Amino acid sequence: SWKVISPDLTQQIDRNKLKVMDRVWSVDSVAKNVSTSMYGSLIGISESSLAEGQIIVGSDDGVVSITTNGGNDWNKIKSFPKVPDMSYISDVLFSSHDKNTAYITIDNHKRGDFKPYVLKTTDLGKSWKMISGNLPERGFAHTIVEDHVDSNLLFVGTEFGLFFTQNGGNSWNKFSSLPTTAVRDLEIQRRENDLVVASFGRGVYILDDYSPLRFKTSDLEKSAATLFPVKDSWLYIEGDRIDDREKGSSGSDYFTAKNPAYGVTFSYYLKDGYKSLKETRRKKEVELEKDGKDTLYPSWDDLRKEDTEKAVMLFLEIRDNQQNVVSRVPVSDKKGFHREQWNMRLPSPNPVKLQQPAWIPYWASAPMGPLATPGTYTATLMKRHNGQTEAISQPQAFNLKRLENSPELSKNPLEVQAFHKQLADLSRAVDGANKKLGEINNRVEHLYKALELTPQASKKLTEKLESLRLRLVDFDTKMNGDSTIASRQEPVPWSVSTRIGTLFGSIIESQSNVPQGFRDSYEIANSEFSELLQELSKINDDVKAFEDEMESLGAPWTPGRMPKWNN
Repeated sequence: SWKVISPDLTQQIDRNKLKVMDRVWSVDSVAKNVSTSMYGSLIGISESSLAEGQIIVGSDDGVVSITTNGGNDWNKIKSFPKVPDMSYISDVLFSSHDKNTAYITIDNHKRGDFKPYVLKTTDLGKSWKMISGNLPERGFAHTIVEDHVDSNLLFVGTEFGLFFTQNGGNSWNKFSSLPTTAVRDLEIQRRENDLVVASFGRGVYILDDYSPLRFKTSDLEKSAATLFPVKDSWLYIEGDRIDDREKGSSGSDYFTAKNPAYGVTFSYYLKDGYKSLKETRRKKEVELEKDGKDTLYPSWDDLRKEDTEKAVMLFLEIRDNQQNVVSRVPVSDKKGFHREQWNMRLPSPNPVKLQQPAWIPYWASAPMGPLATPGTYTATLMKRHNGQTEAISQPQAFNLKRLENSPELSKNPLEVQAFHKQLADLSRAVDGANKKLGEINNRVEHLYKALELTPQASKKLTEKLESLRLRLVDFDTKMNGDSTIASRQEPVPWSVSTRIGTLFGSIIESQSNVPQGFRDSYEIANSEFSELLQELSKINDDVKAFEDEMESLGAPWTPGRMPKWNN
């Protein structure tokens, strides 16, 4: 049931008596009252969260009405400083910090006035202050919201974008990453500190965790780098996407939107960023050029330092509650605000790659290490330059909270992680052995060519090199399986590499207890690999001895050899 709590709160003006194009028009005028809203309507309403029965209402004919007793009495306000009368009250809002404070936005563009009117009262409408500040002259205001933690942090949606202020409206900043379009409504999701932005014609946007905006820019400028407080994160493993793609086979018309980034999100601010010696020099030269001054040629020592400088590297160092470093996350060193994620995993055991692929197929996943365990962690922004590593921010603590979404989850995540780490370490060694095998094979191939180019090489050396090659073939079969049979689509026994690869791939995305069969399979691989690694080490020593013989004969250089010279 509903109860009437107010009289007509508009100015009760007959729109048919209003002048249009400097005169009043009769009923038969072309398009009279067509495609227009019913004049004399209430546009916005806000109920105070601090005082029961306190309500503010705005109308399209310039009236703001306030009641403090649930509608028994209303105070109608029709005039505002520096605002034309009868202007459209586009939004009203009671503060969540002070019961006497309220905000309104006013839109007068239908009368050719495109100014953004944003006003504030601290005495329930008895007086009003314009807080439009430096908002652009063209761009009338549609809506306003106030941060629930910091009363000076306000967001305003205008005809040409979204703005925020950190000082109660003295100065405003535009969100540059949004399209330049009308922002018609705003809402704050308090639990997540998210700002929901409804635009006209360009969809709905969500600014995830805007809490860093509570830090004043003037305070941020006091430090070279600031790492903001980190939200606790749910610890879970992402589910598989449909057909491993965002839409799968659902067709192009199937609507999807991206989820928030997976993992722990870190927000940080760099006052100036970090430039190389060359970038620093060029910046100074550009300033001199603007002033018409000489730009002196650098010294050879200065240029040499530029050429040999190792670039600055910034990373987030993640530590557990025992202060053990569990991960390092590379981050941008550019000036301004940044956001990065940690995937809540330990480093991947995969071999190092200096160049990452530009594209990863949708069915493949990026290399990953064991999942972290629930608990308290800290993150610190670090800088590495010229061989020196230092912290450039205060550490920020956060928690990984396990998402208990399955009865299959192990009750002892530390025990599960211990096996995953054990398996990852063996995988690291197996992958390393295979890389070493490839390197030795490459050296042997070059040695064959060197034999051809070394006239004094004996027949015995050729036989010795062939023996080394066959030993490598035999090792490869034991390590990676019989390729002669497998290439003919016939089954072969599991090799060490196959066993470890299958184990690691099967368990790395599981939080369940480790089956005994997995532990048994690990022991088999561990035993076999220990023997094979000794064999590979012996082959490597023998190849090294062969290379020394070739060097003594003056053979052309081959990979892996250190040339000798006796003057």
